[in-house]
Amino acid sequence: QRLRELAFLNRGVSITIEDQRTERRHEFVYRGGIEEFVRHLSKAKTPIHEDVVYLSGARESVEIEVAMQWNEGYAESIYSFANNINTIEGGTHLSGFKGALTRTLNAYASGAGMLKSGEALQGDDTREGLTGIISVRLTEPQFEGQTKTKLGNSEVRGYTEALINEKLGEYLEEHPNEAKKIVLKALDAARVREATRKAKELARRKGALDSASLPGKLADCQERDPAKSELYIVEGDSAGGSAKQGRDRRNQAILPLRGKILNVEKARFDRMISSQEIRVLITALGTGIGKDDKDVDKVRYHTIIVMTDADVDGSHIRTLLLTFFYRHYPELIERGHIFIAQPPLYRVKKGKSERYLKDEKALDEYLLDIGTTNVVLRSEGGQVVTGEVLRGLIRVQRRWDRVIDVLERHGKKGEVVSALASDPRLDAAALKNPALLHAIAEESKAKILAAAPELEPLSIEITSDEEHGVARLLVRSRANGSTHETVIDQELLEGPEFLELKRLDADLKVAGAGPFAVQYGEREEQRSTPILGRAVADIMAQARKGVDINRYKGLGEMNPEQLWETTMNPDTRTLLQVRVEDAYEADEIFSTLMGDEVEPRRKFIQDNALTVKNLDI
Repeated sequence: QRLRELAFLNRGVSITIEDQRTERRHEFVYRGGIEEFVRHLSKAKTPIHEDVVYLSGARESVEIEVAMQWNEGYAESIYSFANNINTIEGGTHLSGFKGALTRTLNAYASGAGMLKSGEALQGDDTREGLTGIISVRLTEPQFEGQTKTKLGNSEVRGYTEALINEKLGEYLEEHPNEAKKIVLKALDAARVREATRKAKELARRKGALDSASLPGKLADCQERDPAKSELYIVEGDSAGGSAKQGRDRRNQAILPLRGKILNVEKARFDRMISSQEIRVLITALGTGIGKDDKDVDKVRYHTIIVMTDADVDGSHIRTLLLTFFYRHYPELIERGHIFIAQPPLYRVKKGKSERYLKDEKALDEYLLDIGTTNVVLRSEGGQVVTGEVLRGLIRVQRRWDRVIDVLERHGKKGEVVSALASDPRLDAAALKNPALLHAIAEESKAKILAAAPELEPLSIEITSDEEHGVARLLVRSRANGSTHETVIDQELLEGPEFLELKRLDADLKVAGAGPFAVQYGEREEQRSTPILGRAVADIMAQARKGVDINRYKGLGEMNPEQLWETTMNPDTRTLLQVRVEDAYEADEIFSTLMGDEVEPRRKFIQDNALTVKNLDI
């Protein structure tokens, strides 16, 4: 994030980062500077005008750059910088920008006859749907605030206001079509603001937003100190009933929500506060909402826990809630008040023993532990592997299998890649040595067919890779009645997956060379296999015998005692704290996944579809 940020802020400067372990490198260079920065931030949004508004100039010894573009959304995304430092608390440059923006748009709208008598745009109106960057450079910056990320130089405000008044005024006069769209967007926001004010007054008269009259569905706690109080936001009345019965009513409050809340990324403020579930949530929080009414210091709970089912609907509800908090209560996230509950995904039973496991990894470790008890792995060379060494070996082999799965999804034959990756001679340099490649091909063919005779007939041909000026291996094999081709080229051999396999192969050498025999317990039952991967698969299959594995999809499947013990008991539960480490990426992801634009969402799904686990359809 930081390198990308610096490259955007310093037009034309090239910044390169290189990982010497894998020889991967990435260069950040943006000829368009902060104009390109704004386009990058807006790529998942629909702009209302094509060009980014770019303003720059100098006042005294202060250089000022501003880039901005309005979009059809409702969120304001303005980032300010001083001497390349992200002033996340704002400062005089940001306040000068905001004030001048409002005055200049009001002056233009009034002069163009777009405002009624006595009508004026407010700051929030002019910034609705605005993505902007303001960057200043000065010789003696004065930083204030708790984290020293607020610019305090008083003169910068005046300089910034003067620049915006002059340059933005010129832009609006020279681009009347764009100016009209921008002002109409602000006028629309002003009308909605007035409608929102009336809706909030009506809701307040009815007590719908008054924290003194808590919603009936909220099962509040006895504790009145917010620092000691917890609010569980749960999905549906079924889970809400179990949570209410299982909670510690001294300090745990339960708020069940019915169905999926409104997607606030697509909804205007007036529509949002007319939503019953949103109003219930706002009232329970006790903070109010909106610029004039929100006070996060009044939040009634310092631990706010989103607790939803582990299925696709639960994930959607969790995302909708996180969108709501990110767009309207970012302060709660910044202060570390928002958490996601981690209810167990599995309950396992073996004999009289019962355990709850939070995810697939925990289940794997549980099966690994019971599956390697009194188990011995022997290789043809006489190596004996047991206990913790065996468990470590199995973890490595399963990591190997996952990497192979990734390559298979990209069209490679797993047995072919496995055999070639275990040959220490094969790397990118070998592609320049035809004699070595020929020897590798001959030996690998025998290894592949020993592991997977069903791939017969199989051939390995050395062909030319014209793009890289080296050779490559073309492996043809039989698969499901048709011929399958696996290309082993420079791109594969230098890729992270193949390099990972080479590293893992060194760890797998502890098992020795196959074939392998697995001995189970005192009965000395033995199973033989030529491949380590199959021996590991057999051990894990044996581990599952006699184990009853129950996968939870809904919190309602648990009784109150189970829900308390696994998800609500502070001594045994697992919570994930919600943090925003890359504000730009977070904004982009919420806009992509929850916004109106279909194409960026389609691309995101296509780019990430191959990495999905536990897909629930």
